[in-house]
Amino acid sequence: MAIPEELRRYWLPILLAAAGFLFQLLVLPKSFPPSHYDALGIPTFAPVEKVVEAYELLSREWLAETNDRSTVDIIKIRYAYELLTNPVWKRDYDLFGLDHHTDIFERVKEQYQKEHFLKIDLPLLKDSLIHSTGHAFNVITRDSLMSAIAEDYPLLIQVYSKGSPRCAQFFEYWKQIDTRLDGVANTAMVELGDVQLAGYFAEKRFSQQPFFRNGIPALVAYPANCRSPSCYMRYPGELTVDSVVNWVASSIVGLPRILYYSKETLGPQFIGKSSHHKVKAIFFSSTGERAAPFLRQAAQEYSSYASFAFVLWKEEESQIWWNSLGVESAPALVFLKGPGAKPVVYHGTFSKSEFTEIMEEHKHQELQQLRSDTSLDLGCDARGHSRAGKEIMIWYCVIAAGRPGVELSKKRQILRKAQDQLLSAAGESATGNLENLVEVASAATALKNDRLTFVWLDGELQKKICAFYLATDYHGACGPRGFEDDNDKPEVFIVRFQRNATYEALKADKKNNLIETLQGQDTPDASQLVARYNGPDGILEINKWVSQIIKDGDTREIPYFTSKVPDLVPEETNKEWLSGTKGIRSAGKSLKERVQNSGFSFRDYLTDPRIGPALLMLACISWGTIWFKNIQSAQKTPKDEAPKDKTDKRRRPKLSTTLFGQPESSADPEPRDARQWEMDSDSD
Repeated sequence: MAIPEELRRYWLPILLAAAGFLFQLLVLPKSFPPSHYDALGIPTFAPVEKVVEAYELLSREWLAETNDRSTVDIIKIRYAYELLTNPVWKRDYDLFGLDHHTDIFERVKEQYQKEHFLKIDLPLLKDSLIHSTGHAFNVITRDSLMSAIAEDYPLLIQVYSKGSPRCAQFFEYWKQIDTRLDGVANTAMVELGDVQLAGYFAEKRFSQQPFFRNGIPALVAYPANCRSPSCYMRYPGELTVDSVVNWVASSIVGLPRILYYSKETLGPQFIGKSSHHKVKAIFFSSTGERAAPFLRQAAQEYSSYASFAFVLWKEEESQIWWNSLGVESAPALVFLKGPGAKPVVYHGTFSKSEFTEIMEEHKHQELQQLRSDTSLDLGCDARGHSRAGKEIMIWYCVIAAGRPGVELSKKRQILRKAQDQLLSAAGESATGNLENLVEVASAATALKNDRLTFVWLDGELQKKICAFYLATDYHGACGPRGFEDDNDKPEVFIVRFQRNATYEALKADKKNNLIETLQGQDTPDASQLVARYNGPDGILEINKWVSQIIKDGDTREIPYFTSKVPDLVPEETNKEWLSGTKGIRSAGKSLKERVQNSGFSFRDYLTDPRIGPALLMLACISWGTIWFKNIQSAQKTPKDEAPKDKTDKRRRPKLSTTLFGQPESSADPEPRDARQWEMDSDSD
């Protein structure tokens, strides 16, 4: 069936007109249902006196014998009367369009729609005012808002109403949220009675009427670096404790997430991929809930020292965790402090202060790594001093160097046990038991007095300083693994550091000499003497060797000399899980956040009464445009073409076809400029 030509020509205005009429007749009325004032037959925003007067008049009508109203209509009238005579409910309805008891209205309507209205249990609504104090809930006003957001902590604000049953139910959740965010973010509340401040946090319709898209309670938050009242962010999710706390910790504070691992992925995905120098902190949870904000805050603060993971506790896997880590039940916390080190296990829950104390105690591995950011604290840097203090002139550092792998892990484990043996020997000396102290006395005393340090060195990353200490024979311990060079051979050596008081005094006298300062700026203050261990991997043998080195180094006169030492390469801290949190955040700066904070929704257009007339106007404009073009085309008439001798361009002459062996036509066209000459008869 062919579409008529007129319909094809005017399809756009027809479509726009149909859309406009459908919007005005079907869509717009659903967006503006009858109000409670309409149910009572009084003007919008009428005072309570008018509400009571209208209700009394209507109640006389349905009590009369001639009453023809249905039970549902009577329920609507009664519901409107109870809502509009309550000052708090009427305020919320008039200012923000909030109806806190729609669920009760629907339930009563369904229950009594087939019953006589006299059987309805009155009153329909129960008073659910929240009796609160400003001190208990930190209720803020417009005047105190600026001082609240000026603090260093983020601020989470709940917009609530004293007349909302939903707010009353959420109150217990709010106390839990406040407790879990303690030390991470502050909380405050704004009552709808503070119309200006509550309206500031509300969204705006096209008519500029404030409203809360998801009702109340509504949550907004200010990041810590936000100093403007307009840079808040709206919470878009469900009103559960876990969801709200996670949103504040992730989106507002910018804390890293701590992931869950199974027994199959804990080893390869967490322990295997974490930095070698970091302590592994593993939390066992029986509920599977997200990490508390203070744990995530600790994961951020101690990211240079430790890696964090969660494991969901299952009874069928309890034997595995008991055999491998010594965990009996959940909740529990386990620290893995290096290869071969016994796991440190804590059972039970912890407060923020308790967990901070535990982290301070276990943030280092039992055998620490020699790094650019730890060398001075460990006393293994010629530019620094001993751990015992600046007055100590001679100290030592035992280093296990090698490429990260199985062999280096074994060497680290041996060196850690050697350190534990010396600590035990030092403890026995304090109690008077000297049986096992004679052969390692010098090393045990030096370790006890912080003149001896045990560390390990990543020879693959720190290849320059590793090769400097091991001289020429460093293959297998220093540098990256090359082609056909996979034979890892970690080395153990000791470095003797010595400072010279006379040299330091001379250096202090020359500190004003610029040339001397520039010449000696890369020269360390302490001399270094290196000795490599070539004996068996026995713990006692290593300690005997260390003790003999310390004994000789303390008693023998060794010439003081200095040389330029390669710098330790700065390690890149593994913070992939912190990506996206460093840009926190002046809220609402990105396009995505602006769209979310604006609360834009396509449904908002369905409440705009300007859409229907605009569509009809566009239909009229498009119809008029098409009609005018058709009239113009119909009025056009063919006109005589003007002579083109003077106006047209000269045509390009054609090539003669005789050049290609084809004879010209006998009737060649006469040239335009040709003239006929008449000849006299006498010329014959």
